[in-house]
Amino acid sequence: MKEARVQVKVPLIPRPQVKEPEEVAGFGVEKDKLASKNIRTVPDEPLTTSPRGAASKQESAHHTAARIHIPVIELDQFRRVKRRRMRTFGRGRRWGKNTTRWQPAAAVSAVLALALLIPAILVWPRTDDPVKPIPVPAGTGSVTTPAPSPAVPVTYPEPQVRVYLSATGTTMNLPLEDYVTGVVAAEMPAEFRLEALKAQAIAARTFIVRRLAANDTSGVPSGEADVTDTVSHQVFIPPEQVKADWTRLGKAKEWEKLQQAVRESKDSVMTYQGKAITASFFSTSNGYTENAEDVWGNPVPYLQSVASPWDKNLAPGFEETITMKRSEILQKLNLGANAIPVSAQQSGGWMEVLSTTQGHRIKEIQIAGKTFSGPEVRKLLGLRSSQFSWKTDGNEVQITTYGYGHGVGMSQWGANGMAQEGHTATQILKHYYTGISFGQASKMLASK
Repeated sequence: MKEARVQVKVPLIPRPQVKEPEEVAGFGVEKDKLASKNIRTVPDEPLTTSPRGAASKQESAHHTAARIHIPVIELDQFRRVKRRRMRTFGRGRRWGKNTTRWQPAAAVSAVLALALLIPAILVWPRTDDPVKPIPVPAGTGSVTTPAPSPAVPVTYPEPQVRVYLSATGTTMNLPLEDYVTGVVAAEMPAEFRLEALKAQAIAARTFIVRRLAANDTSGVPSGEADVTDTVSHQVFIPPEQVKADWTRLGKAKEWEKLQQAVRESKDSVMTYQGKAITASFFSTSNGYTENAEDVWGNPVPYLQSVASPWDKNLAPGFEETITMKRSEILQKLNLGANAIPVSAQQSGGWMEVLSTTQGHRIKEIQIAGKTFSGPEVRKLLGLRSSQFSWKTDGNEVQITTYGYGHGVGMSQWGANGMAQEGHTATQILKHYYTGISFGQASKMLASK
């Protein structure tokens, strides 16, 4: 078949006075051949002058374009020249001769790439979106740490207390908390504040726990009980009797408050170095408590003198005056009736304070030439306190006491004063008992 040839007319606009680069200089021969064989020249048209004698710029440009040679290049020769130029500039073949066989595979690869890329773009997190945790479905086999189970508190059996009832000569066996209820009802006024009643309950519980831990039955007839119901230990009234008496007297609210105080302080005792303390208490201070050694002769680290200013303003029996005959005083102190000289009887110099304690009570006093301790005189004369003053009027002596009780440990009226100021039972006890801690009664007795 004869090859068809197509002629394309490509206008070439000459660039005046442009020097050819050196790379193209080698192709001058080809240009000459193309110029000699395939360039047809368009004949020039005559120029016309303007009848006015001056040609305009537009007419000049028109005539200049008319004189440009328009070359005609045959397409097959143009292709051969183009291939030679491409080889000269270093362009090689791209894929090979049969590039069409790679096109289906490339198309499939592009489709697969898009199929994988589009979902990734859709789920890619944005900067303004918060990162959400991915929930783990149940049963996926992932290892999870189980939450620790709450610790179960260890419980101990409630101790039992044997109380010797002095009125009937019998022994009552009852749980510890019931015993504490009977002691608080007998030892502290029910009208006191709740926190004061709680402090009293802890003190009463501590007292009996110390005796139970030591198997102490001292002061109990026949030793078949743990404690008596008298002031020798702790005054006690059976709870059922307290409930009946208070209900009859219209003190149902006081009974409920008493039960609340025992319940909220349940099983709590005061300790020192891991042992229950001697939780002594008394009614009213003279403004201070006493050191244990000034009353009982032996020092106790947690029974030290502290200030107790609340008693003076609250306690109705803070100050009390009694009158005694001189002969009665001498008799109670085991002194002869003639032990006091006549001159001393008139001047009142037969009684003289020798020293006082840190708690402002009488430590030593000389009466009719004999020396006594303040607590000893208080006991022999039956005074309310070992701090007292006196005034002699003939054969009579007026003695004024300040406070009520031995003065060691917690003042009950002072505790109520602290409770009125908003102090808790723990704060009250830590004030009156120096350096103490708190423990669990049932645990201490279970390990006995």
